[in-house]
Amino acid sequence: MADTEAREKFKEAVNMTASELDKWLRTDESTQAGQHRGGGESTGHESGRRIVQLLHTKAGDLTEDDERHMTKVAGYVARHLAQRPKGDVTDTTWRHSLMNWGHDPLKD
Repeated sequence: MADTEAREKFKEAVNMTASELDKWLRTDESTQAGQHRGGGESTGHESGRRIVQLLHTKAGDLTEDDERHMTKVAGYVARHLAQRPKGDVTDTTWRHSLMNWGHDPLKD
């Protein structure tokens, strides 16, 4: 995947600003959502912190590793959106997990 394609897919997937995501990551709901490895930080929460950094990084300063993570984020968001539960998702683990990855489905 060309780096511009990775950036475009990332921009489509991440609909939260760096400040919105940073604020979200400080909430209890954020830290409780997702898969936790050995009782530590969840994969999504860790990814969210990296997404905040990526959102502050100029395109020319992105590394190949950054672009791989951007591709991973876009893939996760697409797969997770396809699993949307029925009903109101406002206060669900499904939404909270997506938000950890920089996507708030209520903003769509």
